[in-house]
Amino acid sequence: MPSTTAITVPQLARLIGLPDAPCLVDVRTDEDYEADPRLLPASCRRDFRTVSSWASEFSGHKAVVICQRGQKLSQGVAAWLRHEGIPAESLEGGFEAWVAAKAPLVSAGAIPPRDEKGRTVWVTRSRPKVDRIACPWLIRRFVDPDAVLLFVDPAEVPLVADRFAAVPFDIEGVFWSHRGDRCTFDTMIEEFGLRSEALDRLALIVRAADTARLDLVPQAAGFLAASLGLSRMFRDDLEQLEAGMLFYDAFFRWCRDATDETHNWPVGGKAQ
Repeated sequence: MPSTTAITVPQLARLIGLPDAPCLVDVRTDEDYEADPRLLPASCRRDFRTVSSWASEFSGHKAVVICQRGQKLSQGVAAWLRHEGIPAESLEGGFEAWVAAKAPLVSAGAIPPRDEKGRTVWVTRSRPKVDRIACPWLIRRFVDPDAVLLFVDPAEVPLVADRFAAVPFDIEGVFWSHRGDRCTFDTMIEEFGLRSEALDRLALIVRAADTARLDLVPQAAGFLAASLGLSRMFRDDLEQLEAGMLFYDAFFRWCRDATDETHNWPVGGKAQ
């Protein structure tokens, strides 16, 4: 009989990157983590020994708990979370099963230092169009759901980064930026080690739209038009980002699930 308190790797993999994905809690021992310092996308590390002190952080959310093999640590922590009224499951087979399935992982060493509240902080130029919405979407969906995104005048980005311990991106002369003919979104996918067919397909669309090479992929022109339209709809960059999150969610789902689907009307003389 299937477990009612565990989730399989294929089931969880279908939720990764979606806006309603569960919180992922990595409770591997330090020894196991140091042997393979990668993380499931958007997951956070917690000490299983102090679960009673941090369980409430996940109130109001679903959670999936990951240990090395899906046994005592993750099952015990998930049980404790359920005791606190938090819907929680353990990952069947744990981290080892996820790795064996070649499911997406994030290189923990590429994640910038976090602030006192456990968040990564990023800063870029105001009035975003393509790359400066694409990158925050990738960060929040696959790296740090609680990431802080700061949009400031272009000339102030380096100084704000210095004064507020923020990571600058998508400006010249910084690590997280364009490289050759590839855009910052490509750089982030590469540096975080986030490889998947859907993300690679989305990256090509973003690159084509962001670097004015609309001939690279048929979706690029429409993607750019929608991105520019969003930038005209919102004066507030954070409001634009929130709208852009849904836009990128939709394109990610198309890249993952719907590239073979077509639509015609009418079909056989009848509306479908």
